[in-house]
Amino acid sequence: MPARSIRVLVLDDYQSWRDYICSLLQTKPEFRVVAELADGLEAVQKAQRLKPDLILLDIGLPALHGLEVAERICQVAPAVKIIFLTLHSDADVVVQL
Repeated sequence: MPARSIRVLVLDDYQSWRDYICSLLQTKPEFRVVAELADGLEAVQKAQRLKPDLILLDIGLPALHGLEVAERICQVAPAVKIIFLTLHSDADVVVQL
């Protein structure tokens, strides 16, 4: 086991996808999932409290769009790295990033 694992917060509204990502990360000793969530507002609060190293973030969240979630997280936990995950193939969504 590595001396320090990468602490990951997984945020996606699709439960099966979150389960898949978390199970995949659990096979890698260098990663440790610290939270898995479906709600953007809750993710902002958890990011502020847990200070994860990495957030895997869905763009298409229902109540609060993933881009807005990312902006808020960057305000409360500026050191966190964010990787966007999406099933969107629309170029307009990608251009916003």
